Formats: sequence, structure tokens, C-alpha cells
Amino acid sequence: MNRMLVERELTSEGPRSSGEAGSGKRTVSVNLAESPLTWLHARGHLSDRQYQAGERLRADWECAQLGPSITMNWNPVRVSGGGEAGLTGGERQIAAKDRFDRALAEAGSGLTDILWRVVCAGEGLPQAERALAWPARSGKLVLSIALDRIAGFYRIR
Repeated sequence: MNRMLVERELTSEGPRSSGEAGSGKRTVSVNLAESPLTWLHARGHLSDRQYQAGERLRADWECAQLGPSITMNWNPVRVSGGGEAGLTGGERQIAAKDRFDRALAEAGSGLTDILWRVVCAGEGLPQAERALAWPARSGKLVLSIALDRIAGFYRIR
């Protein structure tokens, strides 16, 4: 797979895409091709609306810090203020967890597995299809339906 490297400013909230990177600020190279959603979107398998819905779900998953961890993490919670002004870091984390849970509920019980595996865990479609014991090339259709449903939840047009 080809690499799609972009420079992002490194902030306390994580890599930031907005702003000018380079004016003496610390930057990091990010490979956009690592995301299965980006790979599918770049090849025309997902619409812009579906891609944005998947990215919103992944952002809520990351903000809620739902990823696996092996030991206790004593680092401060890294969440950006994005539209939730006046909330503390813990309140933003709880709000993101609530949005994540409601988005998955909106997708429906049969579609949450593929959403979690591809969007949150970063598995490729072939691996997700094998893990779910689905026929080959069925994951793309099911993922598209799931992303359409959560796009409605996030009110993405």
C-alpha cells in the first residue's frame, strides 16, 4: 500500500491538522493510508458522507479513551474542546462515550461488529470478514449500510 504522509502540528491534544506546520512548532508525520476507512474512501468505495461518519465515530472512540490498555495510564486525558465549550476533560470523555454508544445503537445490533472492527480497531475488511465468518467481499456492503446509519445519527449531509 502506498504511503500518504502529511505533516501535522503536535499539540497536547495530539496531532492537529489545522494551522501552519513548520513555524518552529513540533510536527509529526501521519500516514493517512493506514486507516481502512481512508483506503476505502480513496478508492471510491465509500462516499464522503460515509467517510465523515466513520471519522466522527472513531474520534468519539478515541476521545472516550475506549482503546485497550495493558497498565494504568497516569497521563492527563488528551481531549480537544471541539464544540463542547465549558466542559472539563472528564465531562468531554463521558459525552464522547455517550455519543459513541448512541451511534452504535443507531447502527443496530448486527452492524456494530463491523463498525468496531474496521473504524475503531483499524482492521482491514478481509480480516474483519474472516473474524466474523462472513463471505468474502460482503463486508464492504455491510460497512456502507452501517456508516449510512451513523451518518444519520451524526446529522452529516
